[in-house]
Amino acid sequence: MTSPATQREQAAGEASAQGLSWDRTPEGDLILRLTGAWRLTRSLPSAAALIEQLGTLARGARVRFDGGGLTGWDSALLTFLRAVSAQCRQRDIQVVPDGLPEGARRLLAMAAAVPERAGAHKAAARAPFLEQVGAAAIAFVTSAQEMLAFIGAAFVALLRLLRGKAQFRWSDLMLVIQQSGAEALPIVSLISLLVGLILAFVGAVQLRIFGAQIYVASLVGIAMVRVMGAVMTGIIMAGRTGASFAAELGTMQVNEEIDALETLGISAMEFLVLPRMLALVFMMPLLCLYADFVGMLGGLIVGVLMLDLNALQYYNMTVSSVALKHLWVGLVHSAVFGVLIALAGCMRGMQCGRSASAVGESTTSAVVTGIVSIVVATAIITVLCDLLGV
Repeated sequence: MTSPATQREQAAGEASAQGLSWDRTPEGDLILRLTGAWRLTRSLPSAAALIEQLGTLARGARVRFDGGGLTGWDSALLTFLRAVSAQCRQRDIQVVPDGLPEGARRLLAMAAAVPERAGAHKAAARAPFLEQVGAAAIAFVTSAQEMLAFIGAAFVALLRLLRGKAQFRWSDLMLVIQQSGAEALPIVSLISLLVGLILAFVGAVQLRIFGAQIYVASLVGIAMVRVMGAVMTGIIMAGRTGASFAAELGTMQVNEEIDALETLGISAMEFLVLPRMLALVFMMPLLCLYADFVGMLGGLIVGVLMLDLNALQYYNMTVSSVALKHLWVGLVHSAVFGVLIALAGCMRGMQCGRSASAVGESTTSAVVTGIVSIVVATAIITVLCDLLGV
């Protein structure tokens, strides 16, 4: 086995062969001689022996550099110099970079100009459970306050609209109506037809056992008109239009266009949010009626092709089963969903950060918030309808 002294001599010899050597001056300083090409593509010297040399220096000593033998260098040299400087600071040793190339001296000075943030290299420790609960509670309260503030601002903007003082363009309202209405018909048609087919098929499997296939018309009609048409349309619009609102407003936030509107004295709530909210409130009931019709058409397809029902029988059973109160309940659902989707999309867009990734996060949050709001609102409206006997 080799002795520690022998190992240090071997490490020093290897470092010298690779382009690093050192000498001690009579004053007790250390001179580091750098030779050869210090590049990332080459094998770099080991700093183990050098660290031991630094440990033998007295406090207040100096470390000098002799870079006259360097034939080339890149960031590998800077990384080495930064490591040496960090070791010297820990031991209260002064670093004198006069012998380094001018470019390396300037880059080293720039790297040392801004102090490193404390704890930048510490591993993220898992917070205690109670701290996580407290942080989650604070975040929930803060989010609730922001949501209530946004709803209040939207309500004030609506009051200003009723008084004829709101600042927005009717052309913007017409454009949003087109985007959230006519352009949404294809996807609403497809989903509603498939939902009607699924409801009819699931009901037919059970009702056919008792020879009551005709009641598939009642099942599909009441389910689509009362709840499913509005819910499915709301989910589609949350994923399509709500996300679009969040992305548009989020991009405007990143590009500081909303700040520009506020600087000009134009309320972003009235100019941007109000047209989108009005457009969805107007179009959601119409889309819901369309979805109800398409869903019942899907049930008719299953009834005629699978259950051998007469189309006229299916129509008469649907008309006798679906009451006007079911239609009004569905329309109330859809109008409430329109407000919730617009608020969720616009709120997340207005709360967007100033980066490209923040736009994606706000869009995702808008869709999640919209769908959760739809589910919660459906539960509340269902309980109220049961209490009112509707």
